[in-house]
Amino acid sequence: MKKVSFIIPCYRSEKTLGTVVNEIRTTMDKMADRYDYDIFLVNDSSPDGTAGVIEQLCREDARIRGISFARNFGQHAALMAGFRYSDGDICVALDDDGQTPADQVDRLLDAIENGADAVYAKYDHKKHSGFRNFGSRVNDMMLRIMLSKPKELFVSSYFAVKRFVVEDMIRYENSYPYVIGLVLRSTKSIVNVDIDHRDRMEGASGYTLKKLLGLWFNGFTAFSVKPLRIATFIGGFSAVVGLLYGLYVIIRRLLFPIPAEAMGFAALMSAIVFFGGMILLMLGLIGEYIGRIYISMNNSPQYVIRDRWNLDK
Repeated sequence: MKKVSFIIPCYRSEKTLGTVVNEIRTTMDKMADRYDYDIFLVNDSSPDGTAGVIEQLCREDARIRGISFARNFGQHAALMAGFRYSDGDICVALDDDGQTPADQVDRLLDAIENGADAVYAKYDHKKHSGFRNFGSRVNDMMLRIMLSKPKELFVSSYFAVKRFVVEDMIRYENSYPYVIGLVLRSTKSIVNVDIDHRDRMEGASGYTLKKLLGLWFNGFTAFSVKPLRIATFIGGFSAVVGLLYGLYVIIRRLLFPIPAEAMGFAALMSAIVFFGGMILLMLGLIGEYIGRIYISMNNSPQYVIRDRWNLDK
């Protein structure tokens, strides 16, 4: 009998977590002849009573494991913690707000059984806010450009992966984990299955613009050097344009002598501001890479665990 490990990052979910866990129990009980299971609830230093709810759930059911961070490290760090402690043949990640229906996990599991190494839920109608949907579109574009994600592949927070993929993912110990990038580098056998997307049971998404930008930078700098190559191309293109424009100005000055003040002070200043801005942008990008190298050399942790429940230290 195979085992399924559910990984749920938890943040501001004291009112929804019990419902999600009960739905997992009910669904997996129907497949008890095929799968054993356990559930890993990872509290990302939520400011509400989420930690207390996790502790209570762990006391009631030995199959539920609890992890609580000392501070907020983000969704991807929480997933990595759950993956490291899990031992399931298949690992399933889902949200704590009820939007990712646990009662349809059989669709993910069937796709894994049919040979896929990783399976992502695909939604026809997402029930996120307009801001969150915009962020998802930008993230998808970034994945295609920077990490060579197939255009037809839809990625989401509800997915299942085989054990060998998890084992490869947890080898990554640097400070800025990016789970989608880790999956894409582990295997190309990734498929989608259609899943319904629900409204949130309670509250609003915890993703802010700052968190989304941080997530994108993780993808840029942790798994791809394409931003540096793009910077090199832009720099070379700008140099060629500047050279050609300089030759044009010299030739025009020789053929059509005009006063220096008529050469276009505004155009000159625009060019200086544009190229100066581009230089600073590229320097900032290089600095971002160097800064992350420095942090990794200092062994900055992916997460720090304060409490564990139903887990050996």
